[in-house]
Amino acid sequence: MLPSRQKTEFYLTDLETPLGRAINLIIAALVLLSSGIFVAQTYNIPDYIRLQLDVINTVILIIFAVEYTLRLWSAGNKLNYIFSFYSIIDLMAILPFLIGIVDISFIRILRWFRILRLIRFIDSKFLFGSISSEDGIIFIRILFTLFTIIFVYSGLIYQVEHPVNSQVYSTFLDAFYFSVVTMTTVGFGDVTPISELGRLLTVLMILTGVALIPWQVGNLIRRLVKTVNQIETVCLGCGLQFHDQDAGFCKRCGTKLPSKKID
Repeated sequence: MLPSRQKTEFYLTDLETPLGRAINLIIAALVLLSSGIFVAQTYNIPDYIRLQLDVINTVILIIFAVEYTLRLWSAGNKLNYIFSFYSIIDLMAILPFLIGIVDISFIRILRWFRILRLIRFIDSKFLFGSISSEDGIIFIRILFTLFTIIFVYSGLIYQVEHPVNSQVYSTFLDAFYFSVVTMTTVGFGDVTPISELGRLLTVLMILTGVALIPWQVGNLIRRLVKTVNQIETVCLGCGLQFHDQDAGFCKRCGTKLPSKKID
């Protein structure tokens, strides 16, 4: 039987067993719910609804804080974990809550980074179990990357611009509209940031999109070029669809491939 720390670490990262999938599914759902709450709170909603959303958000933050503590406690190398990419994202997600007793309103912009916690599920079949082809996974990854960039920067720009330019950036949708128009290089000019930080975020958003999107599109193109010389032979072990013409075993899992039919 595994020690409690190893067992905790296993189930927090496992996506195959029912318990591991349930834990990570709940985490993913809470990330989406907390992001939805932030978007809803940018609108003019009744005070009693806003209070209820604050309570739900606080509960979610407490769960995230407990999760982070458990991940840190169960990590074999705690120093490596603390400075890992996912750990930094997790910490940024709960940092506004941890220092909420101090009046540092600016740190609240970090709350928009919670959506990045979903990145850990992109390279697995956890969220996209029905997509068996590598091309489909790459395509979904491109769409998710684009959505994440737009969502995070929309939240940051709203947080920065709303206090100084509330007529233009009155809701999250205004910031989201600006981000989409900017990322697609349409640039209508009807919504523009006026603060220096808002303009800096706009530049960073453009540079992020320029750096990440072509890189992932290049992966998809290389994959498509590679499959030109392959034939469709579905592996019975892992479901991989395309293999080299002379392949006898699956290149992913090593399962013997079905005999190829000759027309």
